[in-house]
Amino acid sequence: MGKVIAIANQKGGVGKTTTSINLAASLVKTRRRVLLVDLDPQGNATMGSGIDKNAIELSTYEVLIGIGEIQKACVTVEGGYDVVPTNSNLAGAEVELVNLDRREVRLRLALESVRDDYDFILIDCPPSLSLLTVNAFAAAQTVMIPMQCEYFALEGLTDLIQTIRLVRQNLNPELEIEGLLRTMYDPRNNLANEVSAQLREHFGDKLYRTIIPRNVRLAEAPSFGKPVISYDMQSKGAQAYLALAGEILRREEAA
Repeated sequence: MGKVIAIANQKGGVGKTTTSINLAASLVKTRRRVLLVDLDPQGNATMGSGIDKNAIELSTYEVLIGIGEIQKACVTVEGGYDVVPTNSNLAGAEVELVNLDRREVRLRLALESVRDDYDFILIDCPPSLSLLTVNAFAAAQTVMIPMQCEYFALEGLTDLIQTIRLVRQNLNPELEIEGLLRTMYDPRNNLANEVSAQLREHFGDKLYRTIIPRNVRLAEAPSFGKPVISYDMQSKGAQAYLALAGEILRREEAA
């Protein structure tokens, strides 16, 4: 049964979607079967995987509302992983979900039918602590938190951890923090080094050793609809995400 990881941070621009796409492609390189669920109405993970979000027939919107099957929504992309794509229709789902039964667990119920088909299911969450994010947390076993090493990132982290705690108490007692991932890291920045040291002190083993650097290739790849591994395998960004996939698998084996 596949492990479900929500990739979340309510702060925008921290590398959630970049991590979702490139971790999916990196896990495929280790011969794992991977499904990426785009749960952000902006559809960046959809476009960054090479799917035209305006041409999709079934999306996460139909899956959550219950008018489409998740198996039929899955699209296999160049990176070798499957994607449940999305578009701006998903923004309306939050309003509609309010009036539906079991509104917080609809994604979990949908994923039950495909979990045996994958080794990992990654959920790219929206940059907010919304009902969509709650659905992701209710469906996931763990939460991966990409974050930049800056002051305001620490402030937002407190709210996110509180949300995880509330979901654990009320909806998903198994939910744990998978790990904290330092992204867009510049070792020449003194503040980044200070925040990194604080994260290591407070979170210990939950902080990934792998660090994702600032990298031009990582920024360019989405415009070509490819993970960076397909765009430039030798780039520092590609090598960092391959290292992250390896670290995740080693943790799984040691657990």
